[in-house]
Amino acid sequence: MTVNILAIESSCDETSASVISDGKVLNNIIATQSVHEKYGGVVPELASRAHQQHIIPVVHEALSQSGVSKASLSGVAFTRGPGLMGSLLVGGSFAKSFAFALGIPLIEVNHMEAHILAHFIEDPKPTFPFICLTVSGGHTQLVLVRDYMEMEVVGETLDDAVGEAFDKIAKLLGLPYPGGPHLDKLAAEGNPRAFAFPVTSMKGLDFSFSGIKTAVMYFLKERLRDDPDFVKARMADICASVQFTLISMLLIKLKKASTMYRVKQIAIAGGVSANSGLRNTLAEVAEETGWQVFIPRMEYCTDNAAMIAMAGYIKYQYGIFCDLEVSPSAKMKIGKNG
Repeated sequence: MTVNILAIESSCDETSASVISDGKVLNNIIATQSVHEKYGGVVPELASRAHQQHIIPVVHEALSQSGVSKASLSGVAFTRGPGLMGSLLVGGSFAKSFAFALGIPLIEVNHMEAHILAHFIEDPKPTFPFICLTVSGGHTQLVLVRDYMEMEVVGETLDDAVGEAFDKIAKLLGLPYPGGPHLDKLAAEGNPRAFAFPVTSMKGLDFSFSGIKTAVMYFLKERLRDDPDFVKARMADICASVQFTLISMLLIKLKKASTMYRVKQIAIAGGVSANSGLRNTLAEVAEETGWQVFIPRMEYCTDNAAMIAMAGYIKYQYGIFCDLEVSPSAKMKIGKNG
């Protein structure tokens, strides 16, 4: 019997739906929200309202494109968390109602687990065990993946996520929102060793990115005091130096984790895995260390329902369903250190 899953993702500011059939993702429909651009960041209330506007058209498009009828669906998967509570509530409520009306199983998916399981949408796919560096605007984690449903967070940020550091530093530089991609593009034109920024070192495999934001802020204040045109004149070099420092902080811990757990299969996931500097650096390190590096296609790196579909399909195979009383959650459920 064919297993068809409808998946819904609404954790932040992307409303997305996807249909997966027997493990093959048929589509990945995403509606973006431009309303946040003038605020320089996601406004939770506006995000949840936009989800309410987008969710029915997005789900309709996903089902229409896939050729899978509602009657042929085996289950409905949705993002339970972590994420913005209002946004999660819209997607979760829709998914529950849809599953209830059709009398089919409801499957809750952890957003961060889904980013990791996005590696199984297409070939090449990692084999177990592997270490996944999950990097986004809200999370930075090192996860030891022993099996589809057995993941352990072995390191994480103690303050800001690396994606947040990229975006906030980009905002200090006057770059448009979201700033991370703009900073990445400019960094490709600059000298990564033009300016030295501090590399924060934490014990074990944990990260900290709050210090570099403060360092860049004071650096800019000092330089602009002497030369009002400094940022404009040296923008590419500043971006390259910031990116070099942030990537160095990630790689220090990733190398340590690889050695500690004797794992050479390395994956990256989350929105920041689209960063060209990180991708290029990983390719260089892989040649030095013998790592096998796995990076999903660009559309599966940012928030999307295809990764929720894959996670939902895997959980369906395991018979892991939830009841209709489940509520959204902003908390992580992946275990840390056992």
